[in-house]
Amino acid sequence: MKIRIIIVFLVFVACITCIDDLYAEQDSASIRTAVDSTFLGLEQIRDSLKSNNLDDAKKYSTLSSEIFGKYVQILRTTGYEHVDEIHISLLDLNSKIDTDTDVLFEIDKIQNLLLEVPYDQSLPDYVIVNLLSIADEKYQTGIQNNDEISYQYSLKLIQKAETMLSETNFDDRLDLEIKSFFNELNSLTEKREDFVKVGNLITVIQKDVLGTETVAFDQSELYQNIYVLYDELVESIDAGNYVVAEEKAIVAYLDNFEYLEPAIEKVDKELLYTLEIDMRENLRDMIKNNKSPDEIKQFLEEKIIPDLNKSESLVSEHLSSNPLLLTKNEITNDDGLKKMGDSTDEAKSIVRNEVDFIRDSLDDVVIFYENGDFQSAYATARTAYLDSYEFVEIPLRTIAPDFTLEVEYQFAELRNLIDKKEDLGKVREVVIAINRNLDESERLVSGTGSLAPSIAFTSSFAIIFREGLESVLILGAIMTYLEASRHNQLKKYIYYGVIAAFAATAITWIIASYIIEISGANRELIEAIAALSATAVLFYVSFWVLNKIEHKKWMEFVKAKVWQATTTGSVMVFVMLSFFTVYREGFETVLFYQAMSGFAKYMEFYVGLGFVLGILSLFGLYFVMRKLGKRLPLRALFGLTMGVGAYLSIAFLGNAIRELQILDIVPYTSMIGIIPRLDINLAAMTGIYPTLETVVAQTILLGVYLLASSYVLVLRPNKEKQLASMRKSRGVKDVQ
Repeated sequence: MKIRIIIVFLVFVACITCIDDLYAEQDSASIRTAVDSTFLGLEQIRDSLKSNNLDDAKKYSTLSSEIFGKYVQILRTTGYEHVDEIHISLLDLNSKIDTDTDVLFEIDKIQNLLLEVPYDQSLPDYVIVNLLSIADEKYQTGIQNNDEISYQYSLKLIQKAETMLSETNFDDRLDLEIKSFFNELNSLTEKREDFVKVGNLITVIQKDVLGTETVAFDQSELYQNIYVLYDELVESIDAGNYVVAEEKAIVAYLDNFEYLEPAIEKVDKELLYTLEIDMRENLRDMIKNNKSPDEIKQFLEEKIIPDLNKSESLVSEHLSSNPLLLTKNEITNDDGLKKMGDSTDEAKSIVRNEVDFIRDSLDDVVIFYENGDFQSAYATARTAYLDSYEFVEIPLRTIAPDFTLEVEYQFAELRNLIDKKEDLGKVREVVIAINRNLDESERLVSGTGSLAPSIAFTSSFAIIFREGLESVLILGAIMTYLEASRHNQLKKYIYYGVIAAFAATAITWIIASYIIEISGANRELIEAIAALSATAVLFYVSFWVLNKIEHKKWMEFVKAKVWQATTTGSVMVFVMLSFFTVYREGFETVLFYQAMSGFAKYMEFYVGLGFVLGILSLFGLYFVMRKLGKRLPLRALFGLTMGVGAYLSIAFLGNAIRELQILDIVPYTSMIGIIPRLDINLAAMTGIYPTLETVVAQTILLGVYLLASSYVLVLRPNKEKQLASMRKSRGVKDVQ
């Protein structure tokens, strides 16, 4: 037993260590990135000074200090004593360029200090990716703003990243592909091609370098995309438009075939290699050299298309014989997956921050697209994935690799839609789907925690107890009356009605669940409507309870119900009375639990436990009333259930509005930094989100509750007391 405990402990420590090592590797890569990129900037300053170009030297100086400043916090973690000295020297360098004759000496000094910064030399892949990210950003600035300094600096960064390939250990196929991509990247940047095209290629290189090639779930759709693009390529060739034809060839390979490569590699490596060379190089060489349409068509029809058909058939056969291919470690390397929430606090914090950034970026994507700024929309969508979701993937992939692939594909689909200038509605649909999966990503990494499940349990218990309380009290009063009036033979009809109500409630739950299940794309809207409906019903019920909070008023209500039933003399009246007494509460319970199920994800056990204990409590309450003849503290019970109902309605309202925000029906105004940004599960159970719209709606509803409660519990009783006192004094005067 002790050995098992030790083994479990060691495995746990190993898991934690792996996560920590992963972030340590990223930090180390960031340190080397800061050193290399700053060193390059200083070299550019030196070259500009030697050419007596002081203006360019100043601009490179500003650029170098800016980049180093972004990494200064991470650099300080190394314990290197000269980090701040380097930072200050870089800032001072700009002013020295005009006045100090020893600027070159100062540059040498800074570079020597940079070379002494401690970092791990064994992480070239992460450094390559980081350098390309900076190059991508500077290239976009250079092209958009006609900034020659940023443009030239991006070229140097790309060259540096390319030279670092010699430090990597990729297999021959991948090494050849990456080098080919770098050749293409150099060609595009030298021609000052569109920054979107360059950024797209950089993204592909980065994914290859990090080994994050992905598999799309819909293989046939990707193949179909390639076939359609090649048809359009042929049409462009026939029209003499070789530039557009080359664009089609690039999109077919980079945005579609790249996602098929891992699956094809599993079934036929040689075929994959042949397709890569033909699609990536041979076909494009033919287009660049303006080969005749017939030659290009023949190459497509006799070489590429048959090989694509063969690969599609092989992958399809492999999938049919290995149906778990896309969900098991054959592709995703899922050995030893971690449990949901098995991430460090640092990883959870990073994910929350990145999710918030991505959500804001996706809003910008839609705005850019609506305004016809397709380039900015594309660049923003790419940045949202590359600069943010890639960091979410690090802990997420160790928990849910299949889900990670799904989100990657959604981002790729979004970029494809923008690139093709598809209808805005399609773009919105993908953005909504990504936003939905951002919540899921955060849930998987963060886990449920302990507070959110506690709230789920308490809320579930409160719902069933609140809904069942009225039924228990009415049925208890009816049974007591029948016994007192010696109509025991009618009691069985009460039971018949209760049983029928339970059956009707169960059927209602099944129907409601089925409607939500088949709603498909409208599921989120239906869940939002259910939450709004639950809010409205809770609002009404809470004030109904508030008006019956006095024991006297409640007993008058119950006696009226019993009198109605007994005066008719029909046994069906007792059946229907008990049926509607229970089913009305059952219907409301279905509505509330359906609304709760939409945001209590992964906390179903706690919801179920609260339900079961709530039912048991109601039976206990019934026993106390009927068997022990105890008078219940109705004021306290009703006051408590009213308060719980108010809380739940406010939570439901917050979640309903957020659902509508995700669906882009209600505006989204961020208040992050003003309103606390809760963990996704805690936010779902409280309905508290850092947006203006949710806060305003919940504040208004809370205000209504407070005002109404003040009136019913304080103002109205005081007024009634005053009236009673006035009547009493008048009666005394009349007697006198």
